[in-house]
Amino acid sequence: MAIPLTADILELLDAPATIGTIATLDEADAPYAVPSPFLRRDEEGRLVHLELLETSPTHRNLVRSIWFDRPVTVTLSRRGGRTVVIRGRPWRAVVSGPLFSGYYRELREQLGDADLAAVWLIKPETIVDETYAARKTREEELHPFFIHLDRLAVTPT
Repeated sequence: MAIPLTADILELLDAPATIGTIATLDEADAPYAVPSPFLRRDEEGRLVHLELLETSPTHRNLVRSIWFDRPVTVTLSRRGGRTVVIRGRPWRAVVSGPLFSGYYRELREQLGDADLAAVWLIKPETIVDETYAARKTREEELHPFFIHLDRLAVTPT
């Protein structure tokens, strides 16, 4: 079931300084992750990944993911440590029509003589804040007795 992207995640996704990475699984279930410079969102709250090359490993893995209902992961990160991991499932690969044509024109304006293999629509299923402070808080709540001994030896002044 798709979940909505919160306002802070939409802001992170829309920020030019944010780096997006898409991770897929290959035929041997080995992870394959690459930057996705053309990652965005649509008005329905889905993630949009523009795949430029027809035979790229990411494109092949996304096809496999949609056929066999396998998850993909999108990581959004930016300077300062803000990192969010969005797990989702490919919902549709658009290869023609007005949606495809709009992104194709936009892509060619930016890159010149470029191809667009597909517009991938990904429905978010889970969102995890992987910023260090959030991870540390979760770790301390889940495992309160897992602590480095040197932290126990330090006394506040």
